[in-house]
Amino acid sequence: MARKKKKDAQGQLSFSFEEGSSPKTPGRKKTRPSSADSGQPRSGKRTTPAKKKKTVVKHSPKKSARKSSAAKKKEPLAIPGEASKTDTPSRSKSLPEPIKDDQIAAKAQAMASRQREISVSEFFAKNRHLLGFDNPSKALLTAVKEAVDNSLDACEEAHILPDIEVGIKQTAENRFLMWVQDNGPGIVKTQIPNIFGRLLYGSKFHSLRMARGQQGIGISAAGMYGLLTTGKSVKINSKTGPKSKAHHYELRIDTQKNRPDIINDEVIEWDMRSGTRVEIELEGRYQRGRQSVDEYLSQTAITNPHARFRYIMPDGQERIYERSVEQVVTVPKAVKPHPFGVELGILIKMAKDTTNSTMASFLCNEFSRVSPRVSQEILDAAKISARKRPKSLTHTDMENLYKAISQTKIMAPSTNCVVPIGEEALQKGLEQVVQAEFYTVCTRPPSVYRGNPFQIEAGLAYGGGTSSVEDEEENNNGVGEQQLMRVLRFANRVPLLYQQSACAIFKSIMQTNWRLYGLSQSKGALPAGPITVIVHMASVWVPFTSESKEAVAHYPEIIKEIKLALAECGRRLGRYLRGQKRKREEALKRSYIEKYLPAIGEALRDILTLKDRQVNTMLANLEHVLERSRTK
Repeated sequence: MARKKKKDAQGQLSFSFEEGSSPKTPGRKKTRPSSADSGQPRSGKRTTPAKKKKTVVKHSPKKSARKSSAAKKKEPLAIPGEASKTDTPSRSKSLPEPIKDDQIAAKAQAMASRQREISVSEFFAKNRHLLGFDNPSKALLTAVKEAVDNSLDACEEAHILPDIEVGIKQTAENRFLMWVQDNGPGIVKTQIPNIFGRLLYGSKFHSLRMARGQQGIGISAAGMYGLLTTGKSVKINSKTGPKSKAHHYELRIDTQKNRPDIINDEVIEWDMRSGTRVEIELEGRYQRGRQSVDEYLSQTAITNPHARFRYIMPDGQERIYERSVEQVVTVPKAVKPHPFGVELGILIKMAKDTTNSTMASFLCNEFSRVSPRVSQEILDAAKISARKRPKSLTHTDMENLYKAISQTKIMAPSTNCVVPIGEEALQKGLEQVVQAEFYTVCTRPPSVYRGNPFQIEAGLAYGGGTSSVEDEEENNNGVGEQQLMRVLRFANRVPLLYQQSACAIFKSIMQTNWRLYGLSQSKGALPAGPITVIVHMASVWVPFTSESKEAVAHYPEIIKEIKLALAECGRRLGRYLRGQKRKREEALKRSYIEKYLPAIGEALRDILTLKDRQVNTMLANLEHVLERSRTK
C-alpha cells in the first residue's frame, strides 16, 4: 500500500498510511491479513472495503534525523534576542525601531535633563563599603577608630599628653551608642559643623607631614553611617580652654549637598578644662578577639605609649591602658613637595597657579631640596630660560622640564616631616601589652618612594604569653596544632586590622626566610612558635590600597625597607635562640655530671681502696675538669 510523506507545523517528517496497514518493518515479510483477523466471512467474492481513513504516525527526531537532515540544513538557526522568520507579525511589531533623524536632538535634550552633579557624600552614602562600613562589626570598629585617631592627632599637635575615654553602650538589638572623649585643645565653634557634617573637609590633605588622618572623611563618614542606619544625629561637645564656654551641637549631614544640617546649638556646662566629646548611635555588632574594638585599643596602646586609654565595654567592665612614656610627641613639620614625587599634570597646574615671576624662583620656592644651582641645572637640561615666566610655558616646555627633573640628581627629601615612635618607646609599649621572654626593636633610616619620605620600624617579641585581649582559641589555632606567628601592622601609629593578605607588610613577612633565624617555617606559611612581629610605617603619605585605609600598597622601596628591618630583628632573635640552646645543653651536661659523679667516686673507692677524704678530693678535681670542658 502506498504511503504519503508530509511535514507538520514544526517541520518534522511524517508518513500517512491507510487504516489496517502498518509501516514496513525492516527484515520482516509483508503478509496478507486473513479473514479471521479482519472479522469477515471467508467467501469467493471480493468485498468492497469501507472508506479508508488515514492515520498519521510521527517519527521521533532521533529516528528521522537522517531523513530530515537536508530539511534542517535549510532552516536558519535561532539566535537568542532576535526574531526568527517564523515569528508572527504581531510579535515583530513590538521590537524597537531605529530613531529617526529629526528625533535625535529631542532625545539628547531629554537625556541631558536627567544629568546632575553628584555630591561626594551622596556617593559615599551609596558606597559606604569603600570607607570600611560594609558589615556591622567592622562599622563599629571603624567609627571608634576614626574618632580616636582625631583625638590623638589633636592632642599631639597641641603638645598635650592624650587622656582618651572610649565607651560603647548597647541601646537595642544590633544598635550601639559609641562615644569618644579627649582632653585636647577642642574645636572652634564655627568649625564644628563643617568637621562633623561635611566629607572631604580637613587640614591634613594639602600638608605634607605625618598624620593619622589624610582625606578628611573619617569622622563625618561615621556620623553619616549612624544617620543612615538609625536616623539619629551626631552629638558633639567642645571646649577650647578653661575660661571658654562649652558648646553642644546636634547635627546631621545633608548627603545631597554635602553640608551640615544643624539640629541643636547651645552653650552647656561641662566640667572639662578643654577637649572634645562625640557621640554616634549606629547599627553594629560587638565582638571580642581579632578585628574587634578590644584588639584595636590594645594595639593602639603599643604604638602610642604616651597616651592613656580608658575603655568602657558594653557589659560595663572597664579596661585602662596607662601611659608608659611621660613625654610629649614631637610634632612633624610640613614640607614642600619633592620634585621626584610630582607628576606631569601636577607640574603643569603648579606652574599656572604659582605667583613666582621666573622659572628659577618657581623651582626654588615651590619644591624642596632645589637650590639655585640645581634649578639652573634643570633649566639648562630642559633648554628653558631662567627668566621665563612659568605661566608662559607651552606643553612641550613642560614635558622637557619634567624629563629634565627626572634626569637631575637631587638630594633626598627632608625627614623632619616624619616622626617615628622610637626604639625605646616602641619596646615599652610592646612590653606593656605583649608578655614575652625576649624583645627587640629596629628603626630603619628614612627612605623615599615617589618623592615621599617614609620610615620603617619593626619589633619582635618571643616566648612567654600573648596579648591580654587575644582569644585563646585563636591563639592555639585548634587542639594539637602549633601556634603561628602573630602579625601586627601599623601605619602612622594606627593599627591595620583588615586585608592582611593584601598588605605589603604581610607580603614582606611571608617572603622572609625565618628558618635562618632558628624558627620552623613551612613553605608559603608564617613561621611557627610563640612570636609576635610588629611593623610600623611612618610617612607623609601612606599609600593605602583603598579609602578605608586597611592595607599598604606594594611599592618595591617599601617592601625592601621592611625586609631589612625584619632581617635585623631576625638576626637578634637568632642570637638569642642559639644562646638559649647552649644554656639548655649546658644544663643537660651538668645534670649528667651531678647524676653519675657519685657513682664514679664509689667505684674508685672500691677499686683503689681509697679513704673518704681522698674520694672527695678526687671527685672535686674531676668535677672541676668536667666543668671546664663543658664551658669551652
